[in-house]
Amino acid sequence: MSAVADIDETERGAATAHVDPLGDPILHTRFALPARPATFLRRERLVQHLQQALRTPLTMVNGAAGAGKTLLVADWAAGLAEPVAWLTVEAGDQRPGIFWAYLLHALRNCGVPVPDDVGCPAEATRVDRRLPAALAAGLSGQDRVVTVVLDEYDRVPAPEIAEQLEFVLRHAGRAMRLILVTRTEPMLPLHRYRAAGELTEIRDAELAFTPEEAVTLLELHGLLLPVDSARALVERTRGWAAGLRLCALAAQESADPETYLKEFEADRSTVADFLLAEVLKRQPRQTQDLLLRVSVLERFCPDLANAITGQTDAEPILAGLHRENAFVEHLGHGWYRLHPLFGEILRAHLRVRLPGLEPDLHRRAAHWLRGSGSLPETLAHGAAAGDWDFTAGALVDDLAIGQVLTGLRSDDLAELFSRMGTEAATPATDLVRAARELSRSDLDHGLAHLRRAEERLADDAPGQAAGRLTCALLETLAARLTGSPGRAEKAAAAAEDLRQEVPAHLLEKHPELTALLLIHLGSTRLWAGHFEDARAALAEVVGSAGGAATVLPREESLGHLALLDHLNGWPDRAERKALAAVTETERYSLPQPAGSGVERLVLAAVAVDRDELERAQALLDEVASLPSAVHDPVTAAGRAIVTARLLLARGSTRAALEAAGPAVSAEVISPWARSHETLLVCAAHVAEGRPESAAELLRGVPDDHPACAVEAARIRLAAGDPGGALDLLAHVQGEGRTGPAVAVRAALVRAQAALRAGDTSTARRLLAQALLDARRDRLRRPFRDAGAWIRPLLAEPALRQLTAGWLVPGPPANTGPTPRSGPQPPPLVVEELSGRERDVLERAARMMSTEEIAADLHVSVNTVKTHLKSAYRKLAVNRRSDAVHRARDLRLL
Repeated sequence: MSAVADIDETERGAATAHVDPLGDPILHTRFALPARPATFLRRERLVQHLQQALRTPLTMVNGAAGAGKTLLVADWAAGLAEPVAWLTVEAGDQRPGIFWAYLLHALRNCGVPVPDDVGCPAEATRVDRRLPAALAAGLSGQDRVVTVVLDEYDRVPAPEIAEQLEFVLRHAGRAMRLILVTRTEPMLPLHRYRAAGELTEIRDAELAFTPEEAVTLLELHGLLLPVDSARALVERTRGWAAGLRLCALAAQESADPETYLKEFEADRSTVADFLLAEVLKRQPRQTQDLLLRVSVLERFCPDLANAITGQTDAEPILAGLHRENAFVEHLGHGWYRLHPLFGEILRAHLRVRLPGLEPDLHRRAAHWLRGSGSLPETLAHGAAAGDWDFTAGALVDDLAIGQVLTGLRSDDLAELFSRMGTEAATPATDLVRAARELSRSDLDHGLAHLRRAEERLADDAPGQAAGRLTCALLETLAARLTGSPGRAEKAAAAAEDLRQEVPAHLLEKHPELTALLLIHLGSTRLWAGHFEDARAALAEVVGSAGGAATVLPREESLGHLALLDHLNGWPDRAERKALAAVTETERYSLPQPAGSGVERLVLAAVAVDRDELERAQALLDEVASLPSAVHDPVTAAGRAIVTARLLLARGSTRAALEAAGPAVSAEVISPWARSHETLLVCAAHVAEGRPESAAELLRGVPDDHPACAVEAARIRLAAGDPGGALDLLAHVQGEGRTGPAVAVRAALVRAQAALRAGDTSTARRLLAQALLDARRDRLRRPFRDAGAWIRPLLAEPALRQLTAGWLVPGPPANTGPTPRSGPQPPPLVVEELSGRERDVLERAARMMSTEEIAADLHVSVNTVKTHLKSAYRKLAVNRRSDAVHRARDLRLL
């Protein structure tokens, strides 16, 4: 009886082997490895990672729809020597009986002997507990290993199936490997497998195509795309495999495939059809509505999503979408973002399904973000909503108007507010317009907007302190542009009082506001000739924190401090500060040159002092090319003075007179600027043989500034007034704040006067002192300008020793023959190389080009040239190869 029963059971099992518990035929297509298309790209980095699956019982390949999971595993599995039981899971498999019926058939289909006592599920909704136990026992007793691949495993949400599957995996031992290809995290105890080192994981980020892989994939489609263009495409698609393939297929139909790939519109492509079908339409209606509305956001948290949808359940919905790899990326700390392509498609879909809703969504987002989020996002959404009164108000109330004037976001803000129409008419919108115009040195329009804002804020209503403080900042800028130190001091004093009325955390949040106030104030003080007061304000900016927010004010302050040093005759100090100003902006990868360019004017002036006229011209050309320089009187006067000095050095007296002649437009006359301009005109008259005209002009030059007094003395001596010249120099005696450039020129004037008086010994002594003082800073120009009287003295052996190697070419002169043999003393180094100069020379020694050095150090080519020229000067050479040899001789490299 039992034997008959056994025979009947075996026959019944054989009869039902090709149907599921519902009696439906088994679909054999679900056991076949998916075919790889001709354009399939085998990515070795992923294949090598997947090879680890041979050493772990469990492997999970987890990624979004179309990430390339299935083809990756199918390609890898096709190369295995052992049996592969492949099963593509369907939605109906969430019932245990159906799932196990198909899994058992997959095992039998690949030749794995399944013990008879395992049987077949008789019911769709349940499986007897004996089935997993019998299967695990049967597999564990086999010699061959079977690899089970469950594709689309995310379609099995039933915890019961996950528990049964994990039981079989654990008890089958080494005889079974399980690979899950899924969009979601499976409900298996993954933490235990991770802790034991028994889990191989490949996730979405690793599945993404690299730009190089994208290029190869497109080539398989017959498309050629440069790596840079592919990189942009990968960035837009996040390396999404299906997106790249669909783009490639669509591009093949285009007349200009490369342009199509650069500019394709996701919402009108097959990519849109794929994402809408595979992601959006699979979601419940409420989830679809949330996705459409948050598509206007770059990033979002549950509270922000609730604010723009009017719902309260965003948190579980977003967490679920992330788990399902539904193109919702988790950024950490509760924030999410949509895949870029998915976001584009959803926004296009939003405009069709809910026309006119987008501005309102932006407005809701802007108001939520103003209280809870970042200012840049607040402004972006306010602008997108077209609510300019709100947007400008948020900027002003946050004390962030300085970001329009300086910093890494100034261009973005200028572009954002360029869309603001004339209908916006509040104090805040007027202040934004004033800031934009004044930042471009458009005084007429800028002041008109500023005055209108001041009138509207004059009622001293509560809550307007931020607006009035913004007015004070813009007043100091206007005072700087117009050369009005009195107005600047008044506005700065008002700002100091208003700072007490605004929240301290806003001042800490926006250090650029204080830095801008001080640089504008310092610049006007410098213009007025109040050098020490200017230095105090500028030094405070340089010593301030603030990082990228205050980088341009710090650069400008260093440039102005460099100008102060140069005016006081300290070229070496001036050069160091000017180069530090350049380096300050390089640290934040700002375009070069940046700011007002005053630091380059100083470098050009120092180059003229050293008779490096080509370098001086190149630096002046850089300043002229500045697209957005602050056109204030200090910069304008500095440029005119340096240009005129350069032209005089080249012998172009007519052009020098024209360059120095035009008066700088300013409300207050600058004593130092007027003196320097007048002295340049006098020097041109002397050069053209009109000393009387020069002497007449000198009467209007004040002698309270040492550098100007020395130059005036030189001109008086040239005009035949040695007594007047020496009287002027008497005022310079004991001026401790003046540097070698003043001392050298003063010594030369005294030496020439002594020579005229017949005191050759004193002339030699003074000239020797001048050479010693000039050698460290390579001040060649004073000796070039001295005239013919100096040449016979410099030709004398004792003085020639002091000129060799820097003022005149060749080795020091000797009274007798110099032996060639024996160790030679090291060449003279005028000044120690800076760290950046060593970096540049080290790369030059490796035969790197200027462009390669710039790329390696992340600086501009012009900056590399500046450092090279500075190194040449310090090493007393004129060529790169000589600089490298000299540096090696001195053991600097």
